[in-house]
Amino acid sequence: MNGASTPCIKVCVIDPASKLCEGCGRTLAEIAQWGCLSEAERLAIMAVLPERLADRKG
Repeated sequence: MNGASTPCIKVCVIDPASKLCEGCGRTLAEIAQWGCLSEAERLAIMAVLPERLADRKG
């Protein structure tokens, strides 16, 4: 992806309850669109991922 920012940690498992990737916290739609998003859009999504993952585990 030419050095594009990515939160992927290569733990690609979608949690059936939350519908989020257990590794990075993205939705399937976000993962599918990732290569087409601008860097600003990727960074905006990445900014909310820690909270998403914390909410899912909490």
